[in-house]
Formats: sequence, C-alpha cells, structure tokens
Amino acid sequence: MMRNDMNFALVAMVSSLENSNSSDIAYPSINQTLWAGFDDANNKVTVKNSTMNSEYNDDLYDWSNTVKSIILSSFYWCYVVSQVVGGIATQYLGTKRVFGWSQFATALCSLLIPFSADLHHSAVIILRSVQGFASGLTWPAMYAMVGYWIPLAERSRFMSSFQGFSIGIGLTYPLCGFIIDNFGWRYVFYTTGSLGISWCILWYYLAYNTPKEHPRISAEEIEYIEASVSSEAKEACGMKVPWMSIFTSPPVYAIAITTFGRIWIHYIFIVCGPNFMKNVLKFNYQANGFLSGMPFICSYISSVLFCYIADKLMLSDWMTLTHVRKLFTAVSQVVPGILIYWIGYIDHNIILLLVIWFVAVTFITASYAGAMANIVDIAPNLAGPVLAFCQTIHMTASFLSPLMSGVIVTNEVYGLLILVVIF
Repeated sequence: MMRNDMNFALVAMVSSLENSNSSDIAYPSINQTLWAGFDDANNKVTVKNSTMNSEYNDDLYDWSNTVKSIILSSFYWCYVVSQVVGGIATQYLGTKRVFGWSQFATALCSLLIPFSADLHHSAVIILRSVQGFASGLTWPAMYAMVGYWIPLAERSRFMSSFQGFSIGIGLTYPLCGFIIDNFGWRYVFYTTGSLGISWCILWYYLAYNTPKEHPRISAEEIEYIEASVSSEAKEACGMKVPWMSIFTSPPVYAIAITTFGRIWIHYIFIVCGPNFMKNVLKFNYQANGFLSGMPFICSYISSVLFCYIADKLMLSDWMTLTHVRKLFTAVSQVVPGILIYWIGYIDHNIILLLVIWFVAVTFITASYAGAMANIVDIAPNLAGPVLAFCQTIHMTASFLSPLMSGVIVTNEVYGLLILVVIF
C-alpha cells in the first residue's frame, strides 16, 4: 500500500489546469454509461463535465508533468540500488529483522509526506527515495525464507502469496479514491502509514526466520518441512555469498532479462494507470480507484490459479520442472504484450479498452509460476542474493517507464498509449 499510495494520491495533489485542454480523444457519455453510480449524493462530481474536483481537495500544487514523473519514479531509484544490500543483510541478519525494520521505515515516511509536500516537491522526492531504499530490502528478504519453509512440491503455489502486493494495490486504489473524496489526499498517507506501523507490530510477533526458531509450531510440522527441504537447502545465515558465481551465471541473467519486459508493462499499469484513468478516461476519484485497483485483485486470483496448475503439471509428470517454468514465463510475457499493443489503436471503445486492461494485468502474474519461482529452484539457499541481483536489473524498468512518460510525451492523454506501443 505504501509503495503505491502516491501513484493515486498525486492525481489529487496536483492542479490539472495545465492539462484541462490536453485531451484530443473523446469518450462520449463515458461516466453516464459506465459509472454514474459512483457520483455522490451531493453531486460533487458531475456526469456532465466529468469534473474531478472534490469538496476535500486540500492544497493543490502547481507541479509540472516532469516533476510528477520524477516523484513517481523516485521510489524506484533507490529501490533498485538497495536490492543487493537487502540480499547481503538478509544473509547476516535474517528475514525477520530486515523485512520488519524496512517496512517500519517505509510507514514512517508515509506519515511525513503531507508535511514534506508543503515544503517543496524535492522533500517529497527525498522521502519517496528513502521509502524505495527501505522497500528494496524486502524482496530479497522474502525470497530467503522460501528455501527454509516451503517444500518443492508446494513452491509454485506458495509463490502466489507474493502476489499479496497485487491485493495491496487492488485495495489501495479504491481506498485512496474513497479517502480523497471524503477526507482529502493528506489522509491517504496518514492511513497507509498507520496501517504499515500496525502491521510491523504483528510481524514481529508472528514471523520467524526458520521453522526451528518458531515457538508455536508443532514438532511434526518441523520434521515434515525439514525433511522436504533438507536435500536442497541448508542454513545460510552468515554464509558467504558467492557473488562472482552469481554475476557470471547465465541462468541468473536469463531470469533478470526475461522479467525486464514484464516489469516494464506491469509498472505502466501500476504507476501510470490512475493518471490515465483520470486524464484520458475522465473517471471520478472513486471510479478511478475501483477500475485502477480491480485488475490487481483479479491478478492475485489468477496467480493462485497459474501456480496451482504449475504444481499439478509437475506432480503429474506431464512436464518437467524446466518446461513448466518456461511455459508460464512465456504466457506472462507474450499474452500481455500482444494485448496491450492493441491499446494504442483503440480510440473510442472504452469497454474493449478496459477488457484488454484487465486481461493483460491478469496474465502478467503467470510469471510467478515461471521465472520468479525459478529463482528459488536454482539457488534455494541463496535465493535472497540471487533475487537481489535479478531485481537490480529488471526493476530498472519500474522507474524508466514513468520517467519516459514525462520526458517523451508532453500530452498526458497519449502518454500511456505510446509507452506500451514502444515496448
């Protein structure tokens, strides 16, 4: 939630006067035919002129498209840099401490963003960069736990749990729309920051690095887990990371490069989606939140389905592990790529555009039964460092895509369309 609240809140933080005449594409009666039900009883958002103004707009900042793009991408500058740091820290400190403290720092920064926005947009950029650095530690930390806790036969299904971030997006955007309409954009950050700190308290009570450390797990379950993973994983806390072997490994580079394109597409929807929904499709805040978030709820469901099918294919001996990973990697890349290419050629058919939008986001998650699960397959006891290196490469797409939207395109209406067609 704290990673993506800015993607939506920024739509309400910045004056849209400079973009009020930017749209050359008309979608007749779009709110009347699709989302009139989201207009509130006081008619703060009207169907006739599709205005986005709310009674609780708070202060609006006169930030240019370039500044907005920098704010959106600043999270990912340090996010990429901190991947390797997260891999190293996890090897020595364990997942519980690295993941917990990084989330606490991210939550604290969220609470400070409304105050920093009043100072200068540079202060917001600094806080988002700090959030990005802290959040960059989390993925290597999470992957490091998989080799200790999850048997190979259940690994694909477990990988779908990492799509919890999709649920976070799916809940964050509608929540942001509701909060902005009823309380103002500042309360978006107060809410997500408070939830983040509350989550950290639960994490420190419930999470443990290995089954042996857990005080409430049964002896039978410990025995089952250790018997299932003992042949492929060993205690790695304090183990020296073979970085040269990782840096020169063709399979590692194959995973990193393969997922770069998927990340580019995925973050077009995540980062630029709410802005597209507002400035192109002219949805009000609550409709914007719902339609921006629901594809990611669907993507979580699809990730569970894809990972379940992958496990079944392996257990039934229909396909080898390598073939299963390649199949789902291809599905996650080819299908969304073809679908979103069409978006650049859709002018007035809003229903078709939204259908393609939903389906493309849904198929992206097949990667969690493909290349992303393969990271643990090739290095179960070094999954954290390997993921850190892969993410350093493929997550560069997460800040390049929003940056390019501000540099290449001056007209926000066509920004998303051109970016997806380019890639």
